[in-house]
Amino acid sequence: MEGLRDPVKATGSAADAARGHLVGKKGRYRIANPERDLKPLQTTAVGASETVRLQQRHRGVDVLGGQYLVRMDKKGGKRVVTGTSGKYFTGLSIDVKAAVGEDLAVERAVEAVEEQLGTDKFGRDDATEDGQSAAAPPLTGTARGPVVLPRGAGVLTHHVTVRGADPATGEPVLREVYIDAQAGHPVLQYSGIKTFGTPGRGAGAGGRAGSDTAAARAADDPAPAEEPGVRGSGVKFDGKPVELQLAEDVSRKEYVMRDHSRMRDSSKNLLATWDARGKSVGDVSGAWPADIKEFGSPSPSFGKEATDAGAVDAHWAAGKVYDYYKKAHGRNSLNGRGMTVNSLVGVTYFGMPYVNAFWDGTKMVYGSGDAEYRPLSAGLDVVGHEMTHGVVENSADLVYAGQSGAMNEAIADYFGNAIKTDASGVSMDSPDSGLMGDTLCRTKSPRECAVRDLNDGRTTSKSFLGMGFGTDNGGVHLNSTIFSGALWDMRKDVGRTLADKIVYKALTEYLTPLDGFTEGRAAVLAAARALNVSAKDLDTVTRSFNAHGIVPHWEQAIGVDTDQLLGRLNVTDSDTGAGGGWWAVSKSDDSGSEPYSIRAGRTDGSGSPKLISPNDGRYHVNPATDGKTVVWAARGPRGVDLLSRPLTGGPIKKLWSNRKSIYDVRVEGGVVVFSASVRTGVPIRVAYLRPGDEEPTWVDTGGRRNATAMPSLHGGKIAYGRRTYSRPGGYLYSVEVLDLASGTTTVMPQLGKPINVGQTGITGKHVFWLADEVTDQGQRAVRRANLDGTGVVDLSKEQGADALHPTGLTTSEEAVTVTSEAASAPGAPYRNEMLSKLWQFSADGANRGRVSCNRGEQSAAVSAGGKQLIWIDATTGHGDLVTRSRPAGNCG
Repeated sequence: MEGLRDPVKATGSAADAARGHLVGKKGRYRIANPERDLKPLQTTAVGASETVRLQQRHRGVDVLGGQYLVRMDKKGGKRVVTGTSGKYFTGLSIDVKAAVGEDLAVERAVEAVEEQLGTDKFGRDDATEDGQSAAAPPLTGTARGPVVLPRGAGVLTHHVTVRGADPATGEPVLREVYIDAQAGHPVLQYSGIKTFGTPGRGAGAGGRAGSDTAAARAADDPAPAEEPGVRGSGVKFDGKPVELQLAEDVSRKEYVMRDHSRMRDSSKNLLATWDARGKSVGDVSGAWPADIKEFGSPSPSFGKEATDAGAVDAHWAAGKVYDYYKKAHGRNSLNGRGMTVNSLVGVTYFGMPYVNAFWDGTKMVYGSGDAEYRPLSAGLDVVGHEMTHGVVENSADLVYAGQSGAMNEAIADYFGNAIKTDASGVSMDSPDSGLMGDTLCRTKSPRECAVRDLNDGRTTSKSFLGMGFGTDNGGVHLNSTIFSGALWDMRKDVGRTLADKIVYKALTEYLTPLDGFTEGRAAVLAAARALNVSAKDLDTVTRSFNAHGIVPHWEQAIGVDTDQLLGRLNVTDSDTGAGGGWWAVSKSDDSGSEPYSIRAGRTDGSGSPKLISPNDGRYHVNPATDGKTVVWAARGPRGVDLLSRPLTGGPIKKLWSNRKSIYDVRVEGGVVVFSASVRTGVPIRVAYLRPGDEEPTWVDTGGRRNATAMPSLHGGKIAYGRRTYSRPGGYLYSVEVLDLASGTTTVMPQLGKPINVGQTGITGKHVFWLADEVTDQGQRAVRRANLDGTGVVDLSKEQGADALHPTGLTTSEEAVTVTSEAASAPGAPYRNEMLSKLWQFSADGANRGRVSCNRGEQSAAVSAGGKQLIWIDATTGHGDLVTRSRPAGNCG
């Protein structure tokens, strides 16, 4: 709401005045009790203007993304409200008494992250020859307190931060997980690490801050006052000499990269650059590593070692970015209040090159680079990007997932690019002026090297890639140029200074954490009007967004080549099922606030879906059906039940109960197969129930490291993957088929020695599975054998130009379909085809093609017989259950 001129009480704080205004205008704002339900977060003052940011609370619990802003002018001892905006969710009525305790919430959060990470159930081979584990520490969770998700009447959750290492890759992890406090189901999960490049193969980070002597300086404690500031010098990676602000450390008898000058007259905090060359990314992400020091030199002139490590660039660039925000926007450091700025340089990935950089909420971390890429700090735009994440986090705090996360990345790119182009004197008319990361390469041209191009006019809302939060946090990098491109166009057309002021004002005075592209457009336009730009410039700003397709209801224009069976599922962590002409899926309501229920319908789309599960407050997930019975898992506060019900109706039967989750449910002719772990620390194992069984039979019963997983069921036979530990060789991986009628087990031969195996599928003639025999970028073979183990052949080889990165597999008598990413060179920019897509092979391997050419992520696929596939498609920006009855071809 703009154009207000409402006087308010001038005495007291700006927050008191803002809430007083809302109290006096309850009829306008529909906020019943602003003094109780709006908690002051921060006040931004620029000249005579004040912007108060208020956090919504529901019955004393913070509401995720619920922020309201009040803008005021203060002149001559008087305050006037000039505008208000933000998100205040008036429909919340949820009770805030939790049925699930924090301990169980933490356990469920860790389990949810373990399930979402990696590409299989086994994880990586982490056993050494002497039987000791060489793996990184297991994932752990920390409860952060209750949070209400603003969906419908509200969802009360436990916010849990999970950190540790990916069990499949060893990469560090930092995930923010929200567990429903009534039933214990993970309803939201995203990464808390903000990287420069798209995370994925060879890039990632996580963890949380610790403390030691050096870490005290990583907080906001000033360095000792007696340390004198010194002007020094160094040479950047591009060969240009630069001045450096240093300190003389008497105890170390050297000069160190510790800049006192910039905040000497305010907080007395500093900018420091630390030598982390001996540390892996897991040691530094979200944690302060032991035994690191600021880069030092015996003289104020830093030499080649500091240059090659990227330390000179990092220290010089941090000062440049600080100066930009101070001079252009009056901002004192990343939080606006003079916080310490720490840069860790030279980080590796388990001693190997690490080609990425990130902000972890407390500091910047720069990877070592490799044979092609310089240390990541060698790009001023990279440094500007990462430091801007700190600015965003300390202002609008855009949630790092989906469209809000893409705007977070877009704004980081915008200011990173602005700082670089201004410092280098590059014209905005230059065809390379929109490139990000273009100076990082040793041999490639800038355009070949660039990670993103803000001046790519082809990137519009028609390029939007829908995906779940498990992939690039819902597209925070992959979709960012849609928004950053509009901002870049605006900067080119209205001028650098004005554009920067507009974007900064939108970020600090208008945007709120859950805003998407449409709200982002509105925020930028409102900021432009508040700055009294000319009508011509306002038209230019509007055209910039129009040109990139960011207009109201832009999502509705996204096209698909599939038939929808059920729309807006609004679920996470659940599979789909199909068989006997029926499908089964988990679904919430349109707001995503209701616990999930199981729906079933006909695969030909006829008739109306049936509600199968009870509305009992539990989350009903992972359904399977054979056209006669639906079997699924029900997650509640006391554990997980395996339930079944006939499609024709009748009572629901509890087949088995477990404390932990139940996965990979399959049903055929009364036989039910699933996989589960019975308690923490026990590997996952496959089990089956025959009609009348009261307890499951486990196909693998021995060894604390042995595991079975990823089962498939057909004709009374179960196929599954097995991991067996033996000395001195370590883990052995195989695929087996158990004949329930005879009790015999057949081990499938392999073409090499697998270092892992993936999802299995079984038909009346063949067994299919994913085979990983080479340490590479995640490629796997799609392998087939006859039921007796003869005729082993790869339908898709692990290596070669056509190699895939498959994560899932489903089969029929006519075809095998894998969920896979397309092959790409390491470090290549992501494109649509590199999201999870469905690739279908004929059973003999003669034909191969894409099932659908939809732009979004395709997941949870299941064969419905013949060539028909059913899956959850995210193209439209939300998950829909869709189908196709024949392949779409190559989608060229």
